[in-house]
Amino acid sequence: MNGRVQIRSAERALSVGTWLIVCGAMLYSILTVTPLMRAHTPDGWKWTAPILPLVVDAAVVIVVRLDSVLARLGGQGGRWPVVLRWMTGLMTLALNTADSALKKDLVGVAVHAVAPLLLIVTAETGLAYRRSITAAVTALEEREQAERRRREQEARERAEEDEQAARKRADEAERRERERREFDARMAREQREHEAALAREQAEREERAQQAERDRLAAAERGEREARERDEREREQQRQARERREREAAEKAERARREAIEQAAREQRERVERAERERAALLAAGPVNGKQPEEQARQTVAAAFAAGVPVRQAAELCGWSVGWVATRYQELRDTDPGTALEEAA
Repeated sequence: MNGRVQIRSAERALSVGTWLIVCGAMLYSILTVTPLMRAHTPDGWKWTAPILPLVVDAAVVIVVRLDSVLARLGGQGGRWPVVLRWMTGLMTLALNTADSALKKDLVGVAVHAVAPLLLIVTAETGLAYRRSITAAVTALEEREQAERRRREQEARERAEEDEQAARKRADEAERRERERREFDARMAREQREHEAALAREQAEREERAQQAERDRLAAAERGEREARERDEREREQQRQARERREREAAEKAERARREAIEQAAREQRERVERAERERAALLAAGPVNGKQPEEQARQTVAAAFAAGVPVRQAAELCGWSVGWVATRYQELRDTDPGTALEEAA
């Protein structure tokens, strides 16, 4: 409470001091600026000289008043209040020092600048003070609210403790009643369990008898299953033996087929080697004096073609003309080389 009283006292002193400075600065500004405005106002309008300082000072009053309200509420007016505050202060400063400045009186400028500068600094300082006071008031209110919440919490805790004590007494009574009911229920349960044990023993005897019967049936079934498995194993062994015999027969047939292929290949190689020998013999015979028979001549030409002998030399070997031999070479080129070899053979 003392803190709140001190804050209100400080705020009241700040408000009174600020308004004293503002009123003094306004009065001084009117008295200082009015002669300047009268000197620069046309005749017949000199009565309007006090209007301008009044307007500027009215703007100062608006700024100071609204800033104090916003600071008390913790709000921000934005940039335009700042612009207005500084613009009115600078205008007041300029109007108060203009006459001395025009006369180049530096002492007069300094003297007349005191009130406007004091007004500007007071406005800014008062705004800062009010914001600090608002922050202090807010902090004080928060502390008071915290203290109030703490007292309320303590009251709730005491009420909860009383309620818990009452609930504990009720729980104790309920616990005794529950123990009594549990004892009665336990006795009844033990009686039921005894009866159930007797019934269970009777059921177990019957179950053992049924289990013995099931074991006998299972043994008989197992014997039948083992007999079936033996039969299946015997059939499987017979099937494997049959497949082994078939596989051996297939392998034997495959070996016979490969041997036949190898025999045919050997016979083919022998025919080729024999044809090679015969062709070599034809080529080794050398030129003939007359013309060979046409069949023999064809064989000689085929052998010469296979050996890569020139056409003219082949013509000398068979005794036929170069044109005829060239025709046979062309035929041999058009046919398969294997066919030509067979013809030569």
